Formats: sequence, C-alpha cells, structure tokens
Amino acid sequence: MLKEVLTVNVDIKEEYEVKGQSGSAKMILFEGYIDCDAFKGKIMPGGVDTQRQKPGENVTLSARYIVEGTDIEGKECKLFIENNGEILEDGTIVTRPVIYTDSEALSYIEKAELTGTVEASQLGVIIHIYTNL
Repeated sequence: MLKEVLTVNVDIKEEYEVKGQSGSAKMILFEGYIDCDAFKGKIMPGGVDTQRQKPGENVTLSARYIVEGTDIEGKECKLFIENNGEILEDGTIVTRPVIYTDSEALSYIEKAELTGTVEASQLGVIIHIYTNL
C-alpha cells in the first residue's frame, strides 16, 4: 500500500533551454514549499530541475533542492531531495526520489523506497512523494 509522505508545491520562476542537433536540455529554476503533517518548510534558493531529451526518447528529469523547516515534532530541520524521473509518452511523470535529512523523526525516509508523481498547478507543479508501507 502506498502512503503519501510529502507533498511539494513548486512555483516555477525561470526556464533556460538549449536545442542541439543531438538533443535538447532545459533548466527550470523554482521556489516553493512543503506543508503536510510530517514536515512544513520552504525550498531554499537554488532549486533546479534539469530535463534532457534525445530524439525518439522520453524526456528524463533530475530535480535537486533543499527544504528548510520543521518536522512532525516541531524541530527545525532540512531535507535534501533529489527527484529523478521520466516523462512518459502520455505525459505522465514518474519519479524515484532520494531524500536525506537531519531530522531524527524523518530519518526513516532515507531508507524508504520512494516513488513520486507530478501534477500541474497554477504556478508550476505539485510533487507527491509516496512510500510503500
């Protein structure tokens, strides 16, 4: 059974793109926040999603960012999130997040098998991160 552990609200700020002969790449700079039971916090400056595509292949993505806030016990902490994934032909985005944290209460998340989905929002996207419990 999948359980949602984090919901990340991403606000896209800037995009830069290069279209070459062998493929294309895009870097998307973003801000945002997490506001859920387990953690509440703000994405620190420097969050970026890098997307690449070769002709005839799906788009691959790799987002990296740090979120600073408080855990379920009200203690200040940080999360590092690396979210690698792929945009499938039907537009569905499937990710495999990796998370590091200095929170004792959330330390289980570092060892958990995580999956993610992405949906559009008014200012960017919402990332849902799940663990298999």
